[in-house]
Amino acid sequence: MKYTQELCPIVRKEQLNQTTFRFTVASREAVRSMKPGQFANILVEGKTLRRPISVCEFSREEGLIRFVFEVRGEGTAILSGMSEGQRMDILAPLGNGFDIRPDERAVFVGGGIGVPPLLGASAPCGGNATALLGFRNRDAMILADDFRANGADVRVATDDGSFGHHGFVTQLLAQRLDEAPCDAVYACGPKPMLRLTAAEAEKRGIRCMVSLEERMGCGVGACLVCACKTKTPDGGEKYLHVCKNGPVFDSREVIWE
Repeated sequence: MKYTQELCPIVRKEQLNQTTFRFTVASREAVRSMKPGQFANILVEGKTLRRPISVCEFSREEGLIRFVFEVRGEGTAILSGMSEGQRMDILAPLGNGFDIRPDERAVFVGGGIGVPPLLGASAPCGGNATALLGFRNRDAMILADDFRANGADVRVATDDGSFGHHGFVTQLLAQRLDEAPCDAVYACGPKPMLRLTAAEAEKRGIRCMVSLEERMGCGVGACLVCACKTKTPDGGEKYLHVCKNGPVFDSREVIWE
């Protein structure tokens, strides 16, 4: 895994809702080898451990990386207080991303803050992409218009029914897989959502790649904090690490416990 440490100036800061921010940073080095689904480990002032933040979008031509993150604790609160012109100290690109095939009919399933990394992943598929986005409520909804701008068919589910389908995003997935052919499913979000997404795809024999969320320390496979149990080809079990071997895995490899 090749990555670089880089000081990236913030060229644009946006607040998407009460707790979610989008930062666009300029990059010379990290963006060169980046692929959808990877992440960066960002240094937070006053904190020892960096914060892992998924890459939402990137442009090698423009030298830009976009991060979308939710304020969940003290570290991300400090990050959200940074301003345009300040420099973010990032380690990137980290982890293994999605292998996207632009000509395939792909369905992207995102839940909450698992939605952002799917935006850049879906872009190469254009009108062949269906984006199924799940949120707590209408106020928590993010990036739906961005998916539409990329050509995707966007469908939204909310837990409380305040927008779109009243229920789980996995219900939208079952409907979509029943109505038209699909070559691959890509998903990122809470583990229960990923487990149900994998089950819907696997029972139909559809390739499914999932991006796992785990608490991380180093982000490069040294601290061994983010272990997940997986299947081996001979039917056994082994532990892999989300930061180094993932975060993207074939859903058939993951042992859902």
